[in-house]
Amino acid sequence: QVQLVESGGGLVQPGGSLRLSCAASGIILSINDMGWYRQALGKERELVASVISGLPPTYADSVKGRFTISRDNAKNTVYLQMNSLKPEDTAVYYCNAKDITTTTYRGFEVWGQGTLVTVSS
Repeated sequence: QVQLVESGGGLVQPGGSLRLSCAASGIILSINDMGWYRQALGKERELVASVISGLPPTYADSVKGRFTISRDNAKNTVYLQMNSLKPEDTAVYYCNAKDITTTTYRGFEVWGQGTLVTVSS
């Protein structure tokens, strides 16, 4: 069984920074795609950033130049460095892993439980 455990959310003032972490646990052979999504109150969940193995990261237009996604494949961990945060970045941030291969299964997807990021003065 694969689980994603997120950390790093919290309250920050506009213009501040936060770093989110997401670690995948379990007997994992590979994860092709890891990323972050967010869902603000009353809105649909949207992609923030993702990184597929061997390809450059993808970012939502609203976070380009402010957020940076990175992966540590050896630790099956993905990070999201968020700088110059704005009130409109307030949302629950979800970690996502796609096309996971274990010793038993392959090609499945897992979501984290979500971590709240609040940008407010």
